[in-house]
Amino acid sequence: MTRARADAEQAGPEWAAEIRRLAARRDAVILAHNYQAPQIQDVADHVGDSLALSRLAAASTASVIVFAGVYFMAETAKILAPDRTVLIPEPGAGCSLADTITARQLREWKAEHPGAAVVAYVNTSAEVKAESDLCCTSANAAQVVSSVPAGQEVLFLPDQFLGAHVRRVTGRANLHIWSGECHVHAGISPDELRRKAAARPAAELFIHPECGCSTAALWQAGAGDLPPGRTRVLSTGGMLAAARTTTAPEVLVATETGMLHQLRRANPAVRWEPVNPDAVCRFMKMTTPAALLRSLREGTAEVTVDPEVARRARRAVQAMLTAGPSPAAARGSGQ
Repeated sequence: MTRARADAEQAGPEWAAEIRRLAARRDAVILAHNYQAPQIQDVADHVGDSLALSRLAAASTASVIVFAGVYFMAETAKILAPDRTVLIPEPGAGCSLADTITARQLREWKAEHPGAAVVAYVNTSAEVKAESDLCCTSANAAQVVSSVPAGQEVLFLPDQFLGAHVRRVTGRANLHIWSGECHVHAGISPDELRRKAAARPAAELFIHPECGCSTAALWQAGAGDLPPGRTRVLSTGGMLAAARTTTAPEVLVATETGMLHQLRRANPAVRWEPVNPDAVCRFMKMTTPAALLRSLREGTAEVTVDPEVARRARRAVQAMLTAGPSPAAARGSGQ
């Protein structure tokens, strides 16, 4: 039996009822990222992208925040809600992108560019956020960078593909970009995208800006190699908003495959297909039904952030929350 099948069988109605019972007993809110497994998304109170979930963590009045995601997300929730208990069901759920830069490396980079504003993607550790001036998500990276005075240098980290997208959108020549990448998004290639698009000429293309194909996709659209009117670079939150209004019979999606569950829920009339069906983040999928159940039963694993690190990081993270787009949202489960 495959792990996915075992998880699906384990996550039945009795499991879901027990999750809700335990969450009520702990006065816990369950937040799940769009890349989580479908059964985790379905039992969560809210499902969304990093920006929406960060806003929900900051606004929540629950005693306990259970974050079904990766570790930097749970850290961010703790930074925003220091008086709350934050649990992550699988503390080993890391992030290949966040691991591409350390606080020491950032300090050295800052020393090479005195006076530069540091804009850190939310996919970073608390220590890196503490060394930064502003945080952003893929949904508001361009707006955050545009808030920096035009004559001031910007150090953008750590994702090189999102950085290239921001440079293209803002036209900012004094934007320096760290050479990090998400191993899952980097593996979605321009050639793969072009082949899939050619095979499905009626399909729209939804492309996450972390993808290795994102910059090439817009160039290819301009050159006519991809359909220019149907090629869109979107955050996961942006994808969900676009899903509700698209009239295309089919959409090819270039991001982690967990996103397809929310897109299919949003518009079941559309055929949603991944550009790369192997674009699966093993870290996101580490939150199994058993791990979530154990977390709620035993109160594990609690996330802590050094108070001084949290204090320094909080200003940068709060700037991310006030930047556009408007709090669109995460899906509430209605439970």
